[in-house]
Amino acid sequence: MVFKRLMQSMGVGGPSVETVLANPNCRPGGVLEGRVHVAGGDHATDIEYVALGLVTRVEVEGADSEYETTQEFARQQVTGPFRLEAGQRYDIPFRFAVPWETPLTDLYGHRLHGMTMGLRTELEVARAVDKGDLDAVSVHPLPAQERLLEALLRLGFRFARADVERGHIYGVRQSLPFYQEIEFYPAPQYAGAINQLEVTFVTDPHQMQVVLELDKRGGLFTEGRDTFGRFTVDHANADRTDWAAQLDGWLRQSLQRRGLFS
Repeated sequence: MVFKRLMQSMGVGGPSVETVLANPNCRPGGVLEGRVHVAGGDHATDIEYVALGLVTRVEVEGADSEYETTQEFARQQVTGPFRLEAGQRYDIPFRFAVPWETPLTDLYGHRLHGMTMGLRTELEVARAVDKGDLDAVSVHPLPAQERLLEALLRLGFRFARADVERGHIYGVRQSLPFYQEIEFYPAPQYAGAINQLEVTFVTDPHQMQVVLELDKRGGLFTEGRDTFGRFTVDHANADRTDWAAQLDGWLRQSLQRRGLFS
C-alpha cells in the first residue's frame, strides 16, 4: 500500500513524502512495518519531524446530536529535526506498535461493513503540518476473538455491520477512548426474542473482556430493552472451551429469565 502526496503548504518544488507498508495486515497487539521515503524538492528544507498515526472513524453521541469524526488513537514520531537538501532522498524504516484494543476491520477475508482504518503520515516543515492521505490498514482478529466469532456463526448468527463509539463501557478496564461494537443479525432460534446481538472485545496482552448486548424485541404492551453480559477470556485458554455451547447457554438463560424464550 502506497500513497504519495506533494506538500501543498510548500508549493511547487517542495518535498514529497511516500509511505510504504511491508504488509497492511495486522492483529491487535502486533506491529506494522515499513518505510517512509521523504524526497527533497528544488531547494533545501528543514524538516521538524515525521510522525505516523493510526486513525479510525468514530461515532460521537452528544445531548442533541450524533456525528462521525476521524480519531487518531496511536502515534509514533519516527524522526526528529533534519536537513533535507535539494533532490536528497531520506528513507526512514519503522515498526509501529498496534494497540491491543485496536478495532477489527476484517473477518474471513472480508472488510467489516462500517469500518475504516489507516496509517497517516505527518510531516512538519516551517510550522506547516502536512497530514498525508490514509494508507489503508486491515486488522484481523486474534485467535481468541476468532473462536468466539466462529461460535456465533455456528449458532446461526450473521454479520451485520460494525462501528466504533466514543466513550467507556461501565465496569470494563479500557485504555482507548472508544470501543467497537460488532453487530449480528439474530440466529433463527432467537429471532423471535431479539433484534440483534452486539459484541465488544476489550483486549490486553493476557486476556480479553467480552461484552455482549442483546437488543430485545418489544411486545404489544412492552418496550424493547437491552440485556448485557460480560466475561473474561484468557488468550492461552481460549481453545479449551466449547464457545458455541457457552454462548448458547448464556443466551437461553438470559432470555428465559425475562420470559422471552421457552
